[in-house]
Amino acid sequence: MYKRSLFVKLLVWTLLATAIPFICSNLISYRSTSASLEANMIELNQKTMNIGMENMKKYFQELNQLSVSWYYDPSLLSYLWLDKPGFDQDTYIDRQVSYLFSSRAEIKLVNFYSGMSGQKYAKFNYSSFSALPQQVLPPERKEEWASVPGYEIKQWGGERFLAIHKKLIDYPKPAVLGLLSIYFSLDEIERLGNQMFDPSHETVFLYMNEDRQLVYTSGGLPDKRNSLEDMQRNVNMNGDRQGYWSGEYNGEKGVFIVVADNYLRVPLTMIKFIPSDYINQSAKRTLDQSMAIQLSAFALIILFTFILSYSTIAPIKRLIRNMTRVEIGQFDVEQFKTREDEIGILELRFQTMVRNLKDMIFREYQQRIEISTAQLKMLQAQINPHFLYNTLQSIGTIALRHRVDEINDKISQLGAILRYSMDFSTETVYLQKEIEHIEHYLSLQESRFTSKLLYSITCDPAARHVTVPKMILQPVVENSIIHGIESGLGAGEIDLTITVDDQFLTIRMMDNGKGMDFSEIEQVKLQFEEPHAYKKDGGGIGLINVLQRLRLKYGDSFEWHIDSKPYEKTEITFIIPVREEQ
Repeated sequence: MYKRSLFVKLLVWTLLATAIPFICSNLISYRSTSASLEANMIELNQKTMNIGMENMKKYFQELNQLSVSWYYDPSLLSYLWLDKPGFDQDTYIDRQVSYLFSSRAEIKLVNFYSGMSGQKYAKFNYSSFSALPQQVLPPERKEEWASVPGYEIKQWGGERFLAIHKKLIDYPKPAVLGLLSIYFSLDEIERLGNQMFDPSHETVFLYMNEDRQLVYTSGGLPDKRNSLEDMQRNVNMNGDRQGYWSGEYNGEKGVFIVVADNYLRVPLTMIKFIPSDYINQSAKRTLDQSMAIQLSAFALIILFTFILSYSTIAPIKRLIRNMTRVEIGQFDVEQFKTREDEIGILELRFQTMVRNLKDMIFREYQQRIEISTAQLKMLQAQINPHFLYNTLQSIGTIALRHRVDEINDKISQLGAILRYSMDFSTETVYLQKEIEHIEHYLSLQESRFTSKLLYSITCDPAARHVTVPKMILQPVVENSIIHGIESGLGAGEIDLTITVDDQFLTIRMMDNGKGMDFSEIEQVKLQFEEPHAYKKDGGGIGLINVLQRLRLKYGDSFEWHIDSKPYEKTEITFIIPVREEQ
């Protein structure tokens, strides 16, 4: 039994196909996780450090913009050209120094030497400096300003500062208007640096300038053995901006990761040290987590495989049961929830096929009953159509002999009607035949009603060659005469309009007779919806019989409508598809 079960086969083979790769991958990953994790950690830290380096450069850019902000003040530049500025000019320069000092919280000191007047302007933070620290300031002599670096690290009272020195030159003139020096605390640099490392395990260094000045470190100051020169001798960057090497820091083995860049020709070097113990610990933790995730995933795969196998096999079994029911003639198949996958489409198509098969069998059964009923009624009439037609021809000959042409015409029309109605060998005809038949019928009715019945027939030329079921116009016209005109005022008009397009043939029958109220229209619709409505017709081929025949012929593609205003207009419309017929 299990060998023949598709469910068991799917379950077993899916589990095998899942378990074997899991086992092999764990064996391989156990040996390669440490090395790959170290490589991934180096790559990730290099990307993080590159982002941190970009943030540092942006911060340096902001500070540099402060140092050149005086170039955007024409009044200030004009005052700086004065070798003996007045009180107002001197006050304006001092005020600009104050504005610059208060522009950022990390500015601790702003010093300006005027190259023209030789005056000195300074603003400093009293919490950082009790007095103006001359030791950290650049030389006052203009001749010595060429040796002053643009960026440098200064230390005063146990606190380290980033100093930016900018010579103010009124371009394109070569004259030096002064030397502006701004001293920043390292709080913002420390904040940016702290975003790039784990303080519990990693250490970050930031160096600046060619003389390798230490700007920032997250740990203690490195000893001589771990200076930047020793670090750079152990890395072979080959001209690249980043690299790494293995080494020691304060007696602890690990990996040094380095990223180098430049800002306005100022070399910036960032180094991160990661201990080997931390890397191995992460590798072990990652491996344990990977094993836990894989075991959980394997359990979920087992559950998913069971659900998938069941959800695949259950619809197939249900489909087999429904096929068995259809084989024994039971078309009421087992219902199911609609699915959107291939199996759901298969079940839906099968259900549609069964429904279409049921409708086709029913329509065939209805047509056979209809044909048998019509033939039975004709047999009950006990009239030989050939004998009746020959008799009418004899009467017409006598009428011609006595020169009564009208009688001959009416007898010829009646003969054509009988011959058309009693021809059981043809089920579909061109619409032209139906129009000729209804013209004969209305001509006879016009003679009967004398001048009380008027009629008109309008038909598109293209519509005359469309094939339709036989006898669909005369019963509707007869229904209008009997129930609309005779039951009403005894006089009226009938208008038949036929149009056609690429898809549909539209037949509209209108009269101004008695018409139908709302309840009568609803009764017609109710009889149309009943499968055996033709039995309620009471004899003859009536409106309901025509509607049923057209529905059996064209299915849901056939449409019809009834609108009625008594003694004004009653309109019956048939919309018949023609594409499949043509």
